[in-house]
Amino acid sequence: MENQAKEILRQVFGYQEFRPVQKQVIDSVLEGVDSLALMPTGGGKSLCYQIPGLVQEGICLVVSPLIALMKDQVDQLRAKGILAQAIYSGMSYREIDRVLNNCIYGNYKFLYVSPERLKSDLFLERFKQMPVNLIAVDEAHCISQWGYDFRPPYLEIAAIRAFHPKVPVLALTASATPQVLEDILEKLQMKKPQVFRQSFARPNLSYSVRIVENKLEKGKEILDRVAGTAIWYVRNRQATQQIAKALHQMGISSTFYHAGLLVKDRTERQELWMKNQVRVMVSTNAFGMGIDKPDVRVVIHSDVPENIESYYQEAGRAGRDGKKSFAVLLCSEEDLEKLMERAALVYPPIDFIKKVYQCLANYFQIAVGSNMLSSFDFDWGEFAKTYHLGVLETFYALKVLEEEGFIGLSESYYSPSRLHFLVNPQQLYEIQIAHVRLDPVIKMLLRTYGGNLFSEYIKIQESKLAKILEMKESELIKLLDRMAQLDIIDYEKRKDKPQITFLTGRYDAAKLPLNGRRIALRRELTLEKAKSMVMYAHQNLICRTQFIQEYFGEKTDETCGICDWCVEHKKDPRALDLKLRKWILETLGQVGELEEDSLINQVNYSNANRASEILRQLIDEGQVQCTSGGILKLNSDE
Repeated sequence: MENQAKEILRQVFGYQEFRPVQKQVIDSVLEGVDSLALMPTGGGKSLCYQIPGLVQEGICLVVSPLIALMKDQVDQLRAKGILAQAIYSGMSYREIDRVLNNCIYGNYKFLYVSPERLKSDLFLERFKQMPVNLIAVDEAHCISQWGYDFRPPYLEIAAIRAFHPKVPVLALTASATPQVLEDILEKLQMKKPQVFRQSFARPNLSYSVRIVENKLEKGKEILDRVAGTAIWYVRNRQATQQIAKALHQMGISSTFYHAGLLVKDRTERQELWMKNQVRVMVSTNAFGMGIDKPDVRVVIHSDVPENIESYYQEAGRAGRDGKKSFAVLLCSEEDLEKLMERAALVYPPIDFIKKVYQCLANYFQIAVGSNMLSSFDFDWGEFAKTYHLGVLETFYALKVLEEEGFIGLSESYYSPSRLHFLVNPQQLYEIQIAHVRLDPVIKMLLRTYGGNLFSEYIKIQESKLAKILEMKESELIKLLDRMAQLDIIDYEKRKDKPQITFLTGRYDAAKLPLNGRRIALRRELTLEKAKSMVMYAHQNLICRTQFIQEYFGEKTDETCGICDWCVEHKKDPRALDLKLRKWILETLGQVGELEEDSLINQVNYSNANRASEILRQLIDEGQVQCTSGGILKLNSDE
């Protein structure tokens, strides 16, 4: 199997060698062992399940919450001649039924599913019959309520293991703290798991923070100094346009990207950037996921991300080719204060959450007990405006309803129209005779797409087909709708809007079973994560890479040598000693009394031995007192 894996790596994916940790993970999975891989952004996670899925007989089930990413993966695999399918919100019952049948009886190798699908009877009945060789759980941190992106439907994954008890599970995540890793192992019921960790250190990535008021000016200065492609992240859509326009006026080639743009515009801008015809992509965090551009030289953030996990993933899109790159956070003191204020709003009062749920039921006219797993196009800004609700508060309430497992929200993604014949060729011939107006459309569809229309859902473009028939697109759509009404075809129209899916039957809003204790815990956790982000921006006693490593539980004495802290330390080591002295005295002043180990841990200096030396100096100078019991405190005579 090892030789086969290497051959697939070269022949199918075009790589000569496995990356660090990849091979160990693949070997573990091929041995049938439950495995957890912690591989930072750009580490090649998808190959860890794609290669075992191809080496072994049967089909690999991939659970992922990111619809756009699932669609990209399916398209990429199909382009390589590999049969893959995906099931996600917005698909019709018929189409899901067809996809699941293909996975049982066809020679399909990969089925991607969004987690909310795992408890539907339709999925479970077919899943039992599938020849499954591996269950891969992408973005596995979503299973943990201690993570930054908790998704309750992920808790269903352990339940489906019972239908294929001998099939191993592979959990993959790019960013998880030790507490989250433990939670993943427990919630996925992993048996004697192998855990693989790739270091969070990126030796070629220089992190820095600039506390500034004029971010545009500082950003331009950075772009003038660092040649090559860049991503500039901001929080809101309006800012993407403003900054891109300002950069353009300054002579820097740039464009903007956010989920509210038309698909055509998004695709076009992404392509220009990918081909280096546009240098800077100014974007919300809607951009970057699953985009493999190795030569990004700088990632700038001019709004502070909500937590270290998000920042690490977004900054990590720089320098995937191993060459020196830069991740720069531009912020003001006011930004850091606002981050803490916003973190306090993330979990709104229970009554407001129930009110938003009631408004959703009214908005979509859903009766109590109905509409489980129904999906609708959904613009939450428009929804909030309709019911005179605060836009930000509504967004956060919707996210809580998602975390509590009542709804699923999917990002805006493009899904082209799809069509499938529901009748056999003989019945179709009879329909052509009986419905003369439909005959030219049916003939054109058969000429264009052939017999595959009878066996699977085919992507179509109404505008192109209308040109062939020399009719208006609106007229063709009417005829296709008529064919769908007559049950000749299943016609799924293109989508380009976010979706909301009701994961349970509708509750009476007053009796909505929200978990108040869990919500309170998540509120506290959100504040803690925001505090860590503020600490990252403010701290000046430790290498930035070390700070990130230690946040994720990776202990190290090695500094990166290229972040802003390391560069300053090289210039003037004594200045950092003075900061350390001040920090020790301030810590003891605030806390009162501490043991030496506790003090050194709290100070969190990159070199523990150096911190101890400075402490000895302060004791020798009489500024700090050490009692016979080893307790340190400020000298009261000072």
